[in-house]
Amino acid sequence: MMKSKIECQKIKKGILSLLFLGIFALAITLQSCNQKAKAAEKDKAISDLSIYNLPSKWTNQNGQNIEMKDMKGKVLVMVMIYTSCKAACPRLVADMRNIEQRLPENIKDKVKMVLVSIDPEADTPKRLKAFAIENKMNSNQWVFLRSTEENTREFAAVLAVNYKKVSPMDFSHSNIISVFNADGELTYQQEGLGVNSDPTIAKIKEEAQKIN
Repeated sequence: MMKSKIECQKIKKGILSLLFLGIFALAITLQSCNQKAKAAEKDKAISDLSIYNLPSKWTNQNGQNIEMKDMKGKVLVMVMIYTSCKAACPRLVADMRNIEQRLPENIKDKVKMVLVSIDPEADTPKRLKAFAIENKMNSNQWVFLRSTEENTREFAAVLAVNYKKVSPMDFSHSNIISVFNADGELTYQQEGLGVNSDPTIAKIKEEAQKIN
């Protein structure tokens, strides 16, 4: 009887060991599949409509040099402003903050809120950083960008944003918030100040849910 119990215990241990090895092998396989899926997504061809085709270089509020394609894989919510603006820009900034605050927590890591300066001469990285802190927009979700005048004009054309310097300190400009999908393709635009952002938020949610 004792020998039978010992043999049963050995069999149980053997079965448990096999189960453990099976679970471990399955976990490794799943991890490998996930890594391959992510690699495939990263290597996915960029469409002709994507802003990730733009070769322009940008500097963020932390002084880091980046390209638009460095944000690939995120839903981008973008607006063009300048930090010394006292008229429309504060309202656009408030609209951006309102959109960000209304996003569900479970998709926020899939979204970047991007503000592009139309006054790169005045909006240095130091000034953009200070502006981000002043407006409580200094988490990793918020990105402030500046580049050359040429690159800024080119990007404004992509977003259908018109701007013009009307005095040494002031610009007239379009008031448009744009939503780009994870592949950098424009999917929605909100035009105006203080408008209903429900359709914008719905589009952001829709695009974010497509990201694995």
